[in-house]
Amino acid sequence: MSKAFTKESDTEDEEPALPAIPAGGKNYITPGGYARLRAELLSLIDDERPKVVDVVHWAASNGDRSENGDYLYGKKRLREIDRRIRFLTKRLEIAEVVDPSVHAGSDQVFFGATVTYVDDEDVERTVTILGVDEADNARQQISWISPVARALLKAREGDEVALQTPAGMRSLEILSVRYPDPQ
Repeated sequence: MSKAFTKESDTEDEEPALPAIPAGGKNYITPGGYARLRAELLSLIDDERPKVVDVVHWAASNGDRSENGDYLYGKKRLREIDRRIRFLTKRLEIAEVVDPSVHAGSDQVFFGATVTYVDDEDVERTVTILGVDEADNARQQISWISPVARALLKAREGDEVALQTPAGMRSLEILSVRYPDPQ
């Protein structure tokens, strides 16, 4: 049988690439981000995977597996779940939980800060600096290893920092720095 009929792609079982963390750097994450990743992992292990295993077992008992859609889809979904479980397990093992609320009241930018700044074109932005695994650009959350976060880290309210972009140097003025309240 041709390999073309046995597998959809050669990369199907490969691990997803882990987001890059600088050499010697740590995988910082907030307590909330850690809890979300852990909840997803436990949900996959305790809920979703057993359901898919049951469907695959049932589909396999129906006989011919070569044209059995439930079996083929179930096996593919099982591989996806197992890949995500491995990924989450590795990320949680190397995670270093950092509580940003310890800096509440500070005017200096550290991990977990929500920073409002204005650039040299008078465009005001507010971003929250979070871990690689929890940042979401659509929600104005940036990774602590992003160029903007690197420029902002350790600066204080009122400071101007330089940001190197492909279009050249830009100047960012920090207007405010906030942290979540201690729990």
